[in-house]
Amino acid sequence: MRMRIMAVPALAAAIGLSGQARAADIVRHPNPPPAPILMGVTIPAGAEIVMLSGQVPAPIDPAKKDRLEDFGDTRTQTISVLNKIKAGLGTLGYSLSDVVKLTVFLVGDPKLNGKMDFAGFNEGYKQFFGTAENPNLVARSTVQVSALASPYFLVEIEATAAKAPKGK
Repeated sequence: MRMRIMAVPALAAAIGLSGQARAADIVRHPNPPPAPILMGVTIPAGAEIVMLSGQVPAPIDPAKKDRLEDFGDTRTQTISVLNKIKAGLGTLGYSLSDVVKLTVFLVGDPKLNGKMDFAGFNEGYKQFFGTAENPNLVARSTVQVSALASPYFLVEIEATAAKAPKGK
């Protein structure tokens, strides 16, 4: 029994651990290429996490907001929503590179016989994630819903961002 107790500190010293634990990093678990999303994310204990409420698109022209066309197609609305998420995160000291999870709600596009425009969404998404500016990908769920808060919204996105705990 005494031998095991002595072995643990010796093993910890051998692998470089000391009395102070090193802050763990957020680990992004990739999917096989060319997947534009992660398989999952591991967030260590002590990480700072922020969850944004669902964001919806702004009208293309703030003076016009009475028709679907005033908000654009799924791609246009996705870009609008992700820009709002980027701005919201910025006010909290985060960036899009800190996003670890998105939950995406898409309404069926009338121009696609009521089917969600997943391709249009992905076109918008790929402008923000897996880019030179932000090479990070996120864990993501995308679902089609029957409606959102406005009949003109095709997209709503919730975002979770995390920062690894600071080392001591």
